[in-house]
This record gives sequence, structure tokens and C-alpha cells, in this order.
Amino acid sequence: MLGTGGEPESSDSLRTFGAVVQALREHAELNREEFGDRVGLSKHMVASIEQGRRMPDPQFAERAEEVLGNTGALRKAAPWLTRQPGLAAWFRRWAQLEATAVTLYTYECRLVPGLLQTEAYARQLFADQWPLLDDAQAETQWQARAERQRLLWERPNTTFGFILEEHLFLRRTGGVDVTRELIEHVLEIAELRNVEIQVMPLVQESHAGLAGPMQLLETPENKWYAYCEGQRGGMFVTDSKEISVLQKRYARMRSQALTLEDSVSLLKRIRGAL
Repeated sequence: MLGTGGEPESSDSLRTFGAVVQALREHAELNREEFGDRVGLSKHMVASIEQGRRMPDPQFAERAEEVLGNTGALRKAAPWLTRQPGLAAWFRRWAQLEATAVTLYTYECRLVPGLLQTEAYARQLFADQWPLLDDAQAETQWQARAERQRLLWERPNTTFGFILEEHLFLRRTGGVDVTRELIEHVLEIAELRNVEIQVMPLVQESHAGLAGPMQLLETPENKWYAYCEGQRGGMFVTDSKEISVLQKRYARMRSQALTLEDSVSLLKRIRGAL
């Protein structure tokens, strides 16, 4: 299954609010550009709100009420607006399976996985995202990520395995302080009995994971799924033959990466060199 990137999936409340905005705008005989000029938004932003794809800013309802006749409908509806919590639509099925998985393996070569991120590190990633996120979007995404991270502690019978490239910590994303805090956080998680963290060394002549990041997941029914993510979307893999290939690659990488003990030692050395 393939999907494309974008904003977190819309919610019923956003779509309903947007439909009311559109109905009131059309009743006022304004097109999107005219309405946008009066409330300080582009016609494209107006379209996003009306289609339930964009969370309006807190002042939008008041500005829109003044333009659309002060019916009170938008002012009363705005406090109830919610969006699906910070997860892109193409990731939602994986996240649902993740919540009940008995095994979850992750290999990452681009960034430290969301389950291991600190807030400061995550917010730096949000700041670097393009198109740019506004403050509300960044906050929504962090809250969703923080909620996912609870799995590490709340599911002690689930096995979590991570293979991380050494260069993820050498890049110093967010600066020295953010990196130091990140390493300390990863070292703390590595102490959990149900978590295994291995580092793939910077110099590695044989590497089975050069095709890119991957995640493997086992359900309580012992059914395996895989997930691979790229620049603008993710691929949810259900075909058993494809999953078998990824499992073999991951198993090979486990033998190529540093041991658990050596990985911890390396992270401590990197932290000490900051």
C-alpha cells in the first residue's frame, strides 16, 4: 500500500467546520479570494479550511464572523475543533498496529526514530520541515509523537529493536545541547529490558541496509507487516515474500552492527566528545 505525505489526516470536526464556513461564505456571495482578503488569508488557505485540511488559527472564527454576518455558528464551533492527532493519513494504519505489536524492529539511516526522540530534537525536525509547519501543527505532531513513545514503557512484553547509524548522532541536529540530551535519552531507553539498541558504525565495509530505512512489526496473531518511508510518503507492506526479504536484511544488519554493549559504549564516547 502506498501513500503520499501531507498534513495530518482531517477530522470530522474540521470537515464540518469547513463546510459551515463555505456555506456562510457562499450565502454572503463572496468567492474564496474576496473572503480571504477580508480575513487576511490567501484563497488557497481558505480552500484548505473549507475542505477540512487545515486547522484555522484561533482568531479565524472571530474575523470570519465579522465578515459573514455574526451568526455565532463559527464562534461556537471553533472550540470543538480537533484533528486526527498528528499522524499523516498514510501512517495511521501502521500506528494502529504498532499500539498492539508484540515485536517492532526499526532500522534508521536518516534521523533518530520518533519512538526515541526528545522534544527538542523533534522540534528541530519540525522546524526543518518543508513546507513549513506553523506552531499549532508542530505542537500537534509533538503531542502525537510523545503519546506513541509511551509504548516503550507501557508494553513491557513487546520487544523493541533499533539499529541506528552512528552518523545520526554525529550530525548534531539542533546543536550540541540537543544532541547531548538526545544521547542521554537513548541511553536511558537502552536500559529497558524490552528494548535493544544497536549502532551501525560509521565505517562498515558490508552493509545490508543500504536500500534505506525499514520497520518490521509482528502482531499478537504472529502476522508480520513492514513499513518503509521516503521523502513524500510511506509504503505499507503486507506481501509475505517482500516482508521475508526485509526480515533477512534486518537480521543481517543485526550481525553487522555493534553489539548492545559496544553500542552503549560508543554512544557514551560520542556524548563525552561533545
